[in-house]
Amino acid sequence: MSLNTNDYVKYITQTVVKYIDQPKDERKKIRQERKSSKESFLFRWFGIIPYMFMNKKKK
Repeated sequence: MSLNTNDYVKYITQTVVKYIDQPKDERKKIRQERKSSKESFLFRWFGIIPYMFMNKKKK
């Protein structure tokens, strides 16, 4: 499936306008929720393996 350039520009424009139309407080709240639900760096990049090694070192 290939996207037409006009379709892509239309999508980007709609996304930006939707973002701008949101109140500033709502944007901050959404950004904060997304930030708090994010996994840690090690887990995102390497999965659970680093945690297993870290737990062994602590014991």
